Amino acid sequence: MDELIKRINELAKKKREEGLTEAEQNEQKALYKKYLASFRQNVERQLDNTDVEFPDGRVLPFKQAAKKDKK
Repeated sequence: MDELIKRINELAKKKREEGLTEAEQNEQKALYKKYLASFRQNVERQLDNTDVEFPDGRVLPFKQAAKKDKK
């Protein structure tokens, strides 16, 4: 992941300073897509391990509590 972020930052700096070639633009888009997928997966895992405690003492997994809250 560190290498991915490093390369994203290199391309962002180059884009600001001198612009990117079409190949570099495509690489940047692919790297952003990969980074966002990883980020979303990490958030999903975090939510899977999060419980919500209600004032009445019930404790539910976050996703189940969020579904009940919408009703």
